[in-house]
Parts: sequence; C-alpha cells; structure tokens
Amino acid sequence: MKLYLDPGHGGSDPGAQGNGMLEKDIVLDIAQRIRTILTTNYGDVEVRMSRTTDTSKSLNQRTTEANSWGADYYLSIHCNAFNGSARGYEDYIYSGLSDSSATARYRDIIHEEVMEVNQLTDRGRKKANFHVLRETRMSALLTENGFIDNQQDARLISDPSWRQRVAQGHVNGLARAFDLKRKPSNETLYKVISGSFQSRENAEQRVAYLQSRQIESFIVPYVTSGTEWYRIQAGAFSDRVNAETRLEQVRSAGVEDAFIITESNGMQEETEGYSILGETYLSPELMNMYAKEINPEAIDLARYYLEIGEHYGIRGDIAFAQAMLETDFLRFTGTVQPEQHNFAGIGATGPDNPGASFDTEWEGVLAHIQHLYAYASTDPLPDGELLVDPRFDLVQRGSAPSWVALNGKWAVPGDQYGQSILNVYERMVSSSVSTLENLMENIGD
Repeated sequence: MKLYLDPGHGGSDPGAQGNGMLEKDIVLDIAQRIRTILTTNYGDVEVRMSRTTDTSKSLNQRTTEANSWGADYYLSIHCNAFNGSARGYEDYIYSGLSDSSATARYRDIIHEEVMEVNQLTDRGRKKANFHVLRETRMSALLTENGFIDNQQDARLISDPSWRQRVAQGHVNGLARAFDLKRKPSNETLYKVISGSFQSRENAEQRVAYLQSRQIESFIVPYVTSGTEWYRIQAGAFSDRVNAETRLEQVRSAGVEDAFIITESNGMQEETEGYSILGETYLSPELMNMYAKEINPEAIDLARYYLEIGEHYGIRGDIAFAQAMLETDFLRFTGTVQPEQHNFAGIGATGPDNPGASFDTEWEGVLAHIQHLYAYASTDPLPDGELLVDPRFDLVQRGSAPSWVALNGKWAVPGDQYGQSILNVYERMVSSSVSTLENLMENIGD
C-alpha cells in the first residue's frame, strides 16, 4: 500500500494557533511519528510525505504529487481552532461520497482506532468539499486532532507522548483498513541515524541538507532522560550491508556523526556505529566550549583526549563525553575529587573507596583511555607505552567493543550507562553544529 501522508500547512502558512503552539509544527510531528511506526513495523507499505520540514507547499502541489505517484490512500493531518471553547476530534471525507463508499469504510475504521487512544471528545465523522479530498484520485481522509486554542485540548496536544499515541491510533486504523502485515517479530532492522538535535530547526536543516544531496531522510522525535530530541533517520534496512552502504553515502556527504542502530522485535535498540575504537571527529576547542557551556569553570582537557585517543585508536571525543558524565562536567559532585585527576571514576565505588589517583591531568586521561582500550581491544599497549591504569589487567580484554557494551561492566548495574555517555556526546555534537553555524553566519556578515 502506498500512503501519501500530508501534514497540513507549513512554511509561511502556520495554520491554527493557540496556547503558544502552531498547527504546522504539531501536525508535522504527528505525521513523522506515523511514518516511523509504519515503516518500522509493517513491510507492505510505502510512505511519501508532502513535507518533512517546515516548508511551504500549495494544496495543488500536494494533490498533484499524490496523484502522480499513484498513492493508494491520502491522509491529511490537522489540528483545529475556533473560539477557545470548542474541543475534540473529527475527521472528513469528500462531501460527494456516500456512506457506503470504500472511502467511508476506511474513515470509519480509522476514526474508531484514533478515538480509542486520543482522550478527546468525539465530534463525529463528517464530509466537506476540501481540496485535498476533492482533487485526489485515491481515497482520502483529513483528521482534525483537537483544538489547539482550547486549554484542555492544548494540554494534550503539547505532550509528545500524546502525539505518539495519536500517531499509533492512525497507524492502527490504517493497518486494519488496508490489512497491513506486521514484519516478523524476529526481524532485525538497521537504521542509519544522521544526527540528533534538541532543536527541531537544526534537525530540519540537517534533513534539508541531506535531501539536497539526494539522500532521503526524516525526523524521528524521541525522549531520553525526560528531554525531547530529534533524530534524523536516513533509512531502515533488514540487510546490514545495505545499511552500511547508506551510512557511507551519508558520511561522504559530510555528515561524519552518522551511525547505525540495530532494532530487534520493534523494541530493543543498540547503538552500533559508536564503537569505542575509531577516529575523533570533534576538535578540542569544540569539546572544551561545550563543557564550559555547562560549567564555566571547567578546565581544558580535550586536547589530551584527542592526542592520547588518536595514539590508542580510541574515540577521544566520546571518551571526553564519558568524562563529563563521570565528573558532572568537571564539577566533581560525587565521590571522586578534582585533585585525584581521575576523570573516569576508575576504581571508585563509594565514599569509603574514592578510587585511583593520578599525578597529573595528562596521566588521568591516559589511564581513562587505557581502561577503554582494555575493554575494546585484545591488542597489547602501543610500543613503549607505560601502563598507568591500575585496573587494566582486571578487565576481560575485548569484552566491550561498543559504548553500550560497557553497560554492567564500567558502571554497575549501569544497564543504560553506554546510552548515557552517547546522550552526552550527541548533545555535544548538536552544540558544536550550532556553534559552527553561528561562526559561519558571523563570517558572512
């Protein structure tokens, strides 16, 4: 089944407005979630979106594109507004169709499934002479997901978890209406992630950049540690080789922070592209600047992570992110104290055992890199290197080639320890991108 998914409005047309929100932003978010759920869980559906960023597109452009593509179904996502008092969900099919038409039957199913999850008042199944319903050659539905200017509806609309449920409701309806088949539960997907941002605007810029280089991508909102992020997904593949080919295309386009995540059973994700061994991409200047954004008194450590990391073949920028996590951005609010120069918490188990101490900052970073090397590699130390990590020989060599493989090893129980490191790293990358963009703008001025 070919679905043309149309988040309404966009660009210079904000749509409905209310309670500090714009319809164009909300419906784009819901539509992107619909696309992600469909492409992740169903193998017999293709999705094309009228827009994947905040761009302007005429109604005629949308319907012409859907017709030319030969879509089987047109789904337009909207929010409503009236006078602040109206509430609820409603949906529309073309006014010239009968209640016994296939379009009406599809509408009835989707209506039921959306109402099952959206916590909104049911305003009914309606008909209208809207352009996107009238000018499409395929069955079409327009859904109005709450009133953005109503305080009660707006509280729901502003919640990312509510938008996820609404997206799931639409998907449940589509799956029933078109008898979509779920992918086998044991299928593994390899997703190419081409950046992660806290700013939707930055995420949209990344999507636009990739699309200008003929790399199809879209935004996948997700929440970690209570904070919403926007990942850029540039493909999902059941074949690892195909995913690696796309990863190379993305990196060749200049996006060096791209990586692959593996998803099994539609649930479990493991970050794979972030191995402990590898090149350092971020400069010491950008790493130090990010640390000082959080802690203005942070000392400059990043050059050690670059230099020693390169010597050992360790990702120095992610090791630096780990140090920021372990030391609370060099504020040392835990057991380890600044004078220990122990930036990785090596050997620290609590107040009675604050862990190892090192004579200098350089030696502390070297111990950190050596400890990572012990986990990531079975090779001996580089020629002539003095071992300063006191716990090097206690590590099962090569037992953690990736950062998430440190879970339960470096920090106990630490079942999300590696993900926490990568969360800091992704924030650092996002901050660095913003810093470079600002510098380019200033140069341009």
